[in-house]
Amino acid sequence: MDRVEKEQLVASLRGTFEESAIVVVTHYSGLTVAEMGDLRRQMRDAGARFKVTKNRLTRLALEGTTYQPIEGLFKGPTGIAYSADPVAAAKAAVGFAKTNDKLVVLGGAMGENQLDANGIKALATLPSLDELRATLIGLIQAPATKVAGVLQAPAGQVARVLNARSQQEEAA
Repeated sequence: MDRVEKEQLVASLRGTFEESAIVVVTHYSGLTVAEMGDLRRQMRDAGARFKVTKNRLTRLALEGTTYQPIEGLFKGPTGIAYSADPVAAAKAAVGFAKTNDKLVVLGGAMGENQLDANGIKALATLPSLDELRATLIGLIQAPATKVAGVLQAPAGQVARVLNARSQQEEAA
C-alpha cells in the first residue's frame, strides 16, 4: 500500500467516524472467512457496518474527531462496527459475540462519550431507533383506537338489544 492509498484510507475512515453515531471496537482473532462474512451480513441487516482496519491508520483517522479518546483500544487484530443508529452497531456486535467467542467487544464511543465493554453491552439492550418509533406510534394510535371502540360500543349494544327483541317476538 503506497502513501496515496494510505492517505485515501485515512480520509475515508475519518469520514466514516464523522458520519457515525457510534463506534464499537472489537478483536476478531480466529474468525474464519465464513464467520466474518456472517458477521458482516448480521451488521448489514441491523443497519450497521463492520470494517477491519490497520491500527496505525485508524489512529491517524481518529485525530480531530469526537472519537479520538478510543484510540487506545486499537491494539492487536481490531475491527470496528459503526452505524448512524446509536444502538444498531452495539446490538449486532454484542449479539454476534454471544454466539461466537472469537469476537470480543473491547469498548467504543458514542459521540464524545467513551464506553467500556459493559457500556456497549448495556447499550445493546436498549431498543433500536426503529423499535422506539414503532412504540411511539403505537402509543399515539392507542387513544384513538380506544375512542373509536367506545363510540362504537353503544351502537353495538342497541343492535344487540333490537336483535334479541326480534328473536323474542319470533319465538312467541
